[in-house]
This record gives sequence, C-alpha cells and structure tokens, in this order.
Amino acid sequence: MSSRPLPHRDASPSLDARLDDLLARMSLEEKLAQLGGVWSTQLAEAGGFSERRARALLAHGIGCVTRIGAATGLRPRERAAFANRIQRFLREETRLGIPALVHEEGLAGLCARDADQFPQAIGLAATFEPELVEGMARVIRAQMRATGARHVLAPVLDVARDPRWGRAEETYGECPYLASRMGVAYVRGIQGEGLAGGVAATGKHFLAYGLSEGGLNHAPVQIGPRELRDVFAAPFAAAIAEAELAAVMNSYAAVDGLPCGGAREILDGLLRGELGFEGPVVADYFTTRLLVTHHRVASDLGDAAQLALEAGLDVELPQLEAYGAPLRERLEKGLVPEALVDRSVRRVLRLKLALGLFDAPLVDEAAAEVPYGTRAARRLARRLAAKSFVLLKNEGGLLPLRPALRRLAVIGPAADDPRLFQGDYAYPAHAEILYAARAEEPARAAAGGAGVAPRPEASAFPPGPYFPPTATLLAGLRDAAAGEAEIRHARGCDVAGGDRSGFAAALDAARWAEVAIVAVGGRSGLVPECTSGEFRDAAELGLPGVQQALVEAVVATGTPTAVVLVSGRPLAIPWIAAHVPAVVAAWVPGEEGGSALADVLLGRTSPAGRLPVTLPRAAGQVPSYYDHRAGGGRSQMLGDYADLPAAPLYPFGHGLSYARFEYRALRVEPSSTGTRGRVRITLEVTNAGDVESDEVVQLYVRGPLARVTRPVKQLAGFLRLPLRPQQTRLVVFELDVSQLAFHGEDGRLAVEPGAVDVLVGASSADVRLEGRFAIEGARRPLRPAERVPTLAWAVA
Repeated sequence: MSSRPLPHRDASPSLDARLDDLLARMSLEEKLAQLGGVWSTQLAEAGGFSERRARALLAHGIGCVTRIGAATGLRPRERAAFANRIQRFLREETRLGIPALVHEEGLAGLCARDADQFPQAIGLAATFEPELVEGMARVIRAQMRATGARHVLAPVLDVARDPRWGRAEETYGECPYLASRMGVAYVRGIQGEGLAGGVAATGKHFLAYGLSEGGLNHAPVQIGPRELRDVFAAPFAAAIAEAELAAVMNSYAAVDGLPCGGAREILDGLLRGELGFEGPVVADYFTTRLLVTHHRVASDLGDAAQLALEAGLDVELPQLEAYGAPLRERLEKGLVPEALVDRSVRRVLRLKLALGLFDAPLVDEAAAEVPYGTRAARRLARRLAAKSFVLLKNEGGLLPLRPALRRLAVIGPAADDPRLFQGDYAYPAHAEILYAARAEEPARAAAGGAGVAPRPEASAFPPGPYFPPTATLLAGLRDAAAGEAEIRHARGCDVAGGDRSGFAAALDAARWAEVAIVAVGGRSGLVPECTSGEFRDAAELGLPGVQQALVEAVVATGTPTAVVLVSGRPLAIPWIAAHVPAVVAAWVPGEEGGSALADVLLGRTSPAGRLPVTLPRAAGQVPSYYDHRAGGGRSQMLGDYADLPAAPLYPFGHGLSYARFEYRALRVEPSSTGTRGRVRITLEVTNAGDVESDEVVQLYVRGPLARVTRPVKQLAGFLRLPLRPQQTRLVVFELDVSQLAFHGEDGRLAVEPGAVDVLVGASSADVRLEGRFAIEGARRPLRPAERVPTLAWAVA
C-alpha cells in the first residue's frame, strides 16, 4: 500500500475536519467494514497472527476486534504483540489505514489471563464507596491500554429488580441512585481525564434488562414509560451527563414489545433524544441475528440490519454479519439510504479519533506486563473485598472470632475453591465457554446463544484454565492464624447435586471444633454447571444442592456456627437467618477474597458493607425492593401473605459491624427552597463501640405529593464514614432538589412543589432521624442531564 500521508492521519486539523476528510474518501465497502467486528481468533493460525486470514477478513478494514484477552490464553506481552500485528496490517495493508477498536470485558477486572480480579459488581456496590470502584477501573484501564485494548464492555448499569435473573450479580443492585453513583465512578476511572489517555466505557444494557418475565435472561420486559425513565434509565442518564459515557450497548430484551436492539423509540428517541447520548451504540453479541430468531420482528438478516440501523444501532458485534452483505444488498436496492450508514460510521470514527488510535495505534510490547499483578492492585482487591462483606447477623457476638480460639473447623464447598471466588465475567470463569464447553456449545453459538469465539487452530491460544493467584478462605485463615489455632477442613458437599458422602467428615470436624465456619454458595459462570451468571437463571433462591442440609447438620452438632455466603445471587435463606448465630454475605470476592474474609472473621477489619439489594424470604416475594411505589410492599388489608410475612428477610442498606453507632442532631436548612434550590442536611454520628469501624450513613427522601404514585422512600445520598472508638463526626449532605424530579402525568421530567420528608439512618428500614423541608414555586421541567447528584462529606 502507498505510504502517501493522508489528511485524516494528520493530528493537526480539528477532529471534525479529519472526520469529514476520512468519510469523503471511504467506499461503501469500507464504511460497512467499520460497522462490525471480527473475532480475534479468526485472525490466528499456526501459533500466532495470520496474514492470510487478515487479507481475507480485513481487506476493507474493520471496526472492532473482539476480545483478544477473553478468547485466548495469551499473556499480556503476547496480547500486545498480537494487537500490534493487527493494527500494523490495517495501517499498512489497507487503503485508508483505519485502526481497529479492540474491545474486552472488564466488569470487575479485565477478563484476560494474568489480570487482577476484583469482587463481582454486586459486591462492589455493597461497599457503598464509589471512590474505590473508580480506583479499580483505573487498574483495568492501565492493564487494557498496555495490551492495546481501548474499548471495554462495562459497566453494567442495569437496575436489578429480580434476583432470579442470573445476571443480577453483574449489576450494582436494585437502587437507581446507588447504581448511578457506582456507574459514574467506574466510567470516570476507565475513561480517565480524556479518552486520548483512557479506555472507552460502554454502559449496558439499554434498557430495563433487570426485570424480565420470570427472571429469565432475554425474556420480555413489561414496564410503563415512567418506571422505565425514573428507575431504569437513571444510571445511564447520570453516566452520560456526569462522566461523558463513550458508548452504550443494547439490551437483549424487548420492552413493551420493542426489541431494544431494533427499536427507534428506545435508541434514537429515549437514549439520544431524551438522555442526550451522542456516541456509538454497540450491539450485544448477535443482537441483529436475534431480531430474526428470538424476537421474530425481522424476516431475514437484511431486514434485521435495516431495522437495527434505522433504530440507531451503530456497530454489529461480535462479528460483521447482517451489516455486511445483507445490508449492502438493501443499500444497492435503495431500501436503505447511505446517509444512515454514514451516520453510524461517523460515530465509530469519531470515537477512534478521540481515543487517539489514528495517531498511536501501537503499544510497547516490552512494557505490557508492568501493570499486571502489582502490589497496589492486590491491596486494592483486598480492600474492596473486605469493604464489600455484609454482616447480616451476629447473635451473641460470635464474630469476630475470639483470640483464644484453638480449634476451628472450616467447612463447605466454598471454603477452599478459588473458582467460586470468580464472577461470571472474570477470567477464567468466563473462559469456561471455551475450554470446558460441551459438544453442543458450538451449535449453541451458531444459534446466537452463547457468544463463543471460533476455536483457533493455534496451540498458543486455548484459554486455560488459568487462575490468577487467589487466596481462598481456608488459605486466608491458615495464613492469618498460623501458630495460634489448629484448623481442620472438610468440603462436606459440592455446590450442586445430592451427594452427602462428605457430611460425616464435616460433622466430625464440627464436633471437634470450638467454632465452625461453613462457607456455602454458588458457582458463577455461563456453562450448565454454574448456578448464577449469564444464562443461569433460577426459579428458587435458596442454596443449591444439599448445602443447606449441610448447614443444618453442622448446627445440630451444637458447635457455634458462622455461615459465609459466597454467591453472586441474592439468596433467600430464612432457615439460616433464624438458626445460625452469625451470617456474612461475601458475594463473589475475587482474588483477595480469602485474605479479606480472614481479616473480617478475625476482627482485623470491622465489616461495614451494606446490602445493595433486598434479600427476600422466598422467590414468591419477587420482585421485592425498598423503593416500591405507594400502595406496594404489603397485601391489603391484613399486610402479610397468607403463608409468609410480606417484609423481606433483610432490607436494602442493611449491614452490621463490630461497633455500635449513634445518630443525633439532625438539621435541615433551609426549611423551604425553590425548585432550583439546594438543602443542607447535617447530623452527628458517634462510634459508641470499642473498635474502629466504618458506618454507612444513608439519606432517604419521600415526597412531594404528586398525581402519580411515588416511591415510599428513595435513596438520595450516602457516605461511608470511618470512625475511631468514641469518635463523633459531623456528616453533611447537600441535596439538590433536582434529585426529587420525576416523570409526571404528562410524561415529562419535572420538580414539583410540596413537602419532602428527610429520613436518615443505617438502612432503608432502620431510620434514626427524620426531618422535613418544603419545595416552593412553580413546577420546573428539566432534562435528565440537569440532575445534580448529592454531595456528601464529613467534618472531623
């Protein structure tokens, strides 16, 4: 190819000038190539990059390269070299030299070999500390950039209202405000101060994926327009307005009959028109094909391509299919205007230019391993895990374990299995779809169901299993209690299945011990053996297999017992809650989970995580969430179900610690403000205990009176507050009344006048202080981008 310099390669003109020049030079084939991807493994053979395959697949360029890290077993330096080979080919062997956008998964750590793995997203939400999530995202950014990946398919901004849904663990929970704060933090951390030095984040899945029929993945969603906007669109609106979210991915679901990947009303209308999003919308894998096979709204791939492109779906992933020959045929017949293609190509190229890919597409292969497995990253992983644990119950002060303890039993399938500490989009859990797939998996992938990459012939590429160094609970306790206590371990049973042959050894260990720690839970992932994660929905919310029977048997020995729940799924555990003295929700805690658990169980760290979801008593209560609208949450007239209490097992925001906290001196100033005003809410919080601990101070609001039913309370601010024994600190919330805006009778977002109740406490059900202020003046319409988050800080 000619080395003649082209204007779009010159960094001196403005971005728009470079973009205009490039679009004017592109053929239709080159434009269509930018609207799709190619699997990284399709470009490999004989141990590495295949120029022969590249010439066949990349002749006109390509928009995206799909998952070098998640689809292979390559190490950082090898991934960097492979990405560089792709970019060199595109730059030197295609007519216009347009670089590719290499994308990866990065939900709670980069999904690639040797990458650090942090707690699953639901555990991150339980920290109630967005600053640490931003720090985690900075680690992911550094590891991605080092290997040439500049586009991450995260964060998940879905609001999870049904714990039966396997992907609830990938979310920041049930509360739109908490999800907004965590999502904004992730986007800021991954994108950095500017995209030229960052990685493009992708908010997913637009929209309302987390309340499907029956909790089933891909199933339809039936939600009204106000709920859709006030709850499910809110985290996306915040990420777009506050963090300049670079990309959005559609949901697989249909909302009120409209498949999100092919609905102009959702993508072009709500996302772009109402929320103001300007970047590219990328397809969740096989979205275009599913418009034909799953939703049955398109007759063939050409019809699906037209439907999706008209709706505003810009990039087809994981590979170019409907946007290739089927779309080209429709363009040639005049059924689709080329202007629609130009619109999407412009969005894709603008992102590539903003990322600086045209100017610096290659990375330093020799330095690729530098940001991996650093001490700082592992310290952060341990800190996040420790802060994510929720102490649900601690009867009699069983925890922390007393220093004089000499005999400890550690029992259960989650006690010493590093695999169970990995979430479904963590490597290697996610890679099981490649290395542990059954014979039917390729057929499933061909049907558009599993997102399985084509299997490469190259022996260097198979993905494992490769675990990052992972501390299990047993290893963490043995390391922490070395020389102080004897520890006996018994698995007892598997996560699933009915085999009880290990019970006898487990009960012997329990009888011998002074205290028994029973670690039970689930296996997160995508293959049939898993109990939660994508494609792994559940009709029941208890422990799978015979794990509860194991807990019951251990408790029956009379040995004081603490249960550790290692599960991404919010579990209904009424028997355990009633009969076990101490219960800790450890979620899916990542590579440092075992060490962090040992810190908490032994009292080196006081637990202070809070539930980002409501824990129901049974699946029959679902959906159950704290901010239900007026008239919900109970059966009229008697309140409870005929067979169960209506109240949840544990409410949103619940969590205990090893300290005791007192709240007092609430002030709300001014007592009235306008529809553009702010209110300052102050209170004093004291650690009345004898250990240092964090407290998560939660601000809820209710009101004003409206003509549409409103939530009984809404989280409007929070602060994770460290306090020494007997220390008192002043907590300040600065609440902008835009947080009280909602979509009214006319369907428009507005702040309405009226009285507002202020509720401050330790959970949605544990309100310690109450106040009130009034909003005065005329109703104020506003755009979602005008919502201002609550500021929160503490004064010593």
